[in-house]
Amino acid sequence: MGKLMTPPLALYVHFPWCVRKCPYCDFNSHALQGELAEDRYLEALVQDLSAQVASVGNREIVSIFMGGGTPSLFSPEAIGRVLNCARENLNIAADAEVTMEANPGAVERGRFAEYRAAGLNRVSLGAQSFDGRTLKTLGRIHSPDETRFAAEELHAAGLSNFNLDLMYALPEQDVSAALSDVENALALQPAHVSHYQLTLEPGTVFAAQPPPLPTDDVAAEMLQECAGRLAEAGFAQYEISAYARPERRCRHNLNYWSFGDYLGVGAGAHGKLSFPSGGTIVRTTQAREPRRYLAAAGAELTRTDVPSVELPFEFMLNALRLVEGFPTELFTERTGLEWEQIAPIVERLRQRGLLELPTGHLRPTMTGLRFLNDVLLNFLAENPKTTGGFGLSTSL
Repeated sequence: MGKLMTPPLALYVHFPWCVRKCPYCDFNSHALQGELAEDRYLEALVQDLSAQVASVGNREIVSIFMGGGTPSLFSPEAIGRVLNCARENLNIAADAEVTMEANPGAVERGRFAEYRAAGLNRVSLGAQSFDGRTLKTLGRIHSPDETRFAAEELHAAGLSNFNLDLMYALPEQDVSAALSDVENALALQPAHVSHYQLTLEPGTVFAAQPPPLPTDDVAAEMLQECAGRLAEAGFAQYEISAYARPERRCRHNLNYWSFGDYLGVGAGAHGKLSFPSGGTIVRTTQAREPRRYLAAAGAELTRTDVPSVELPFEFMLNALRLVEGFPTELFTERTGLEWEQIAPIVERLRQRGLLELPTGHLRPTMTGLRFLNDVLLNFLAENPKTTGGFGLSTSL
């Protein structure tokens, strides 16, 4: 057995409401019915955070991410209260990255300066597309111009470190339209672009009533052309869907992808905490439905030990998303398992041209990135009572 080390720690705060539920979205988001319960929800967040503080002690928080849902439905004063509570109860690093997701159609004009004053230093803006008809098909409540106005305000507020979310392989989209979205995004001078393919997730409206989507070959061409244009503009790809200017990689997401720890606060929030003294890794989950979360005042947190047999898949599910991969010793430090336990799987995938293993480092090949889901299946645990080991998928 290897030695489990204490990884970096982040804080995630979930805000579950949106003006409207998008037909492709499978996140824990709920259409707002009536007035926003801002004060009640903040009280629940404070109680939730306070109850979890003991589990992390004085560990330093390297980043804070406020996601949703639509956190920008909440006032700057409310966001400030959340951040003040975090500062009072946790050891927040002086240079912590503090991000809030924002919908261009759910931010009042002039508020970004107030959000910055409340403690934000990074924003993730959900543009998705710059085609008005496509935005309507996606159920978005904003227009392309509202995204442009929001970007202008971010720059004016001194929040130039912002991400733009873009989707491709959208209903009836062709390669030129996907490239046009990238060009429109670049014109707004973001520091970071998240460029991801629309997928039909189970339980969504689009899954039940699929729109006409581009073929896999066309989607692959879109990705190739758009990635090339982003690289030409100075955005380096460092994760499957993430592109950043120099020194602007998302530190919060890098912690996820490196199998770091995170405290999860809010309705449906998930957390992961490592306890080297006991050699355990614990998953936490809060009540998902907002009314239930409010009624319980954040007190329905469930804690579950992650079985060691599941750790290889959980680790690779995150770390193999990184284009540059990871040092092999990180696997042992973050899981407490010896590298030898997965070495045969890695070697098999290396021989098939899906992984590369330069000295002391593992990374996916370009083919491996393209077929990452199939690669990951090889690390799924089979029943140890009957097989005694990890499953080796015959897919691909």
